Amino acid sequence: MIVELKYDKSPDSAIAQIKNKQYPKALEDYQGNLLLVGINYDKEKKVHSCIIEAWSKACPS
Repeated sequence: MIVELKYDKSPDSAIAQIKNKQYPKALEDYQGNLLLVGINYDKEKKVHSCIIEAWSKACPS
């Protein structure tokens, strides 16, 4: 699992950062399932939001 935390942004921007900075590449020898998790905390609303994606080595990095 790769987790990126954001503050007053969006969980989509967290997932985008994981992909743009190629974080999964550090785990390229890992043979199991890999999840990308983007979590954002909204200070004004005092809530968090989350996106979870399954990562496939076929996905572009």
